[in-house]
Amino acid sequence: MDAPQLLALAAALGWASGIRLYAAVFLVGAAGYMGWVGLPVGLQVLQHPGVLAASGFMCFIEFFADKIALVDSMWDIVHTVIRIPAGAALAAGALGADGQAMGWIAAILGGSLAATSHAAKLTTRAAVNTSPEPFSNIAVSFAEDAFVVFMLWLSATHPVIFAVALVLTLVLAVVLIVVLVKFLRVVILRLREFFGGRRSTAPQGN
Repeated sequence: MDAPQLLALAAALGWASGIRLYAAVFLVGAAGYMGWVGLPVGLQVLQHPGVLAASGFMCFIEFFADKIALVDSMWDIVHTVIRIPAGAALAAGALGADGQAMGWIAAILGGSLAATSHAAKLTTRAAVNTSPEPFSNIAVSFAEDAFVVFMLWLSATHPVIFAVALVLTLVLAVVLIVVLVKFLRVVILRLREFFGGRRSTAPQGN
């Protein structure tokens, strides 16, 4: 892979990790395993059969968990501590062979991209979950699936076009976070109630 493709791959993995971490790991690893792309040294571990099996299994679980209202928000909240460092690690793996400094720069940028996309996903899905019908949630989830696959493909085939698409996507993500942040508070309150945050008002005996 040439320099523009490596940069695009690092950015795509960082961004995609915030939305579909396991799908990104599995798809990139599978592409390397099948010989469709030559992965950089830092990412060749993704094409190991064991890593493919683990990422494929988690991708399968996430695919269905992300289609269920409230479960998807709980999944996203739990994965806040997973997606962001994973995005940093994957971006560093793509560019780390060029030196330690480049690896750290890639990690910072990859983690930032993962944090931005994850926050936009979390707030958007919190807003969608306020709808009483389940179809909008499922439709948004399928749209996220398709968009992640498209962006990964675009990064490998048309890195310059991908860069433009990524900038537009980041601008939209920031707008969504600002506009929909109130829905994030709603889902946090619901999760607290779900885990027993609401105390019983029944009288207690002496």
